[in-house]
This record gives sequence, C-alpha cells and structure tokens, in this order.
Amino acid sequence: MKSFRKILLAAIAILSVSAISVVESKYILSKDYTVTILGTSNLHNWNESVETVTGTSAVSWNTDGSFNLNTLYLSMNVHSIKSDVGGIMNSNTYKALKADSHPEIVFTLTSPLESIKASITNTISAKGSLTIAGVTNPVTMQVKVLAQNQGKLSFEGSQIIKMTDYGVNPPTALFGTLKTGNEITINFKTNFTTTTN
Repeated sequence: MKSFRKILLAAIAILSVSAISVVESKYILSKDYTVTILGTSNLHNWNESVETVTGTSAVSWNTDGSFNLNTLYLSMNVHSIKSDVGGIMNSNTYKALKADSHPEIVFTLTSPLESIKASITNTISAKGSLTIAGVTNPVTMQVKVLAQNQGKLSFEGSQIIKMTDYGVNPPTALFGTLKTGNEITINFKTNFTTTTN
C-alpha cells in the first residue's frame, strides 16, 4: 500500500511539472517605439527623442497561458538623440554622454520574471542594469507589460535617474546660459514581435 502511495505521489508530481512546462519564444523590437528623455533647466523644461533603438527579448509560455520574461535587452543609440532645443544642445548631449567612446545606452534585465498573466496589462518590477556613458548601475523600473497574443509584447514605463550617478555632467547650451538639471526622466513605449528561431 505504501509503495502504491509513493508511485501515485510521484505520478502527481510529474503531472504537475508537465502542466507548467514551457516553450521559449524569441522577440525583437519592432519599429513602432517611442523613447524620450525629459529634463529641466534654469530657463525651461526640455525633451529629447531617441530615434534609433534596438532590442531583444526571450519569453517562455506556460501551458496555463501565463508567460515568463526570461531576458530583455534594449540599446539606444546616443548619436540618434535629438533635442527640441536644437543642434547645439545635440552636440553638448553627445559630448556629455561620451558618445564617441560609449555610443549606446543599454538596459539589460538581470532578474527573470515568472507567471505573468497574458491578455491583461500587468505592472511588473523589472530589475536590471542601466549603462550610460560607460557606467553601469542597477535599476528597478515599474513597467507595464501587455501580451496581446503570443506574437506581440508591449512594454511601457519610465525611469528617473541622476546624470551624475553615471559620471555625466549635465549639458549646457546657449553659451552656458541654459543649464540643465541633474535629474532626467526616460520614458519608453515599445513593442516586441516574435522571430523565427
């Protein structure tokens, strides 16, 4: 009897594992994204748009319809950042961000997230690393995630950072009369679609 009970428990355990078995899908960032950088100055608020962004992600789909976010990588081209202030501010931004030696701003997810419900908007706490001007710091972002289907994932969120935490001197413009504040906000709306493995 005890032997039969052990066999039964083992079978239940195997079935439980198979019930949450996963299939991993790879995704790439589609072109319908928006990434902006917002800041302040002694004259007025300012904003910049990041025109060239690339990204990849890997997701495991569970048999109960939920998914695990295994990896997420986002790279923003510094030389593609355009300011509403104009060309002088662009040049100063590239110089402040050390664009020639560190041409990318990079976010990498460092802690995978499990059992995210599909077909509804979830707010997740995404732990990762953010690299700016060659300096990497840990960050935790509150990100809205929506899996409209297994072919498309949407991520939306924002992150406030201090430029000096990354060794960046806040840029200036107009012969120093415009001085930017230390804090900036990075806002992003991105969509990822599946790729062929």
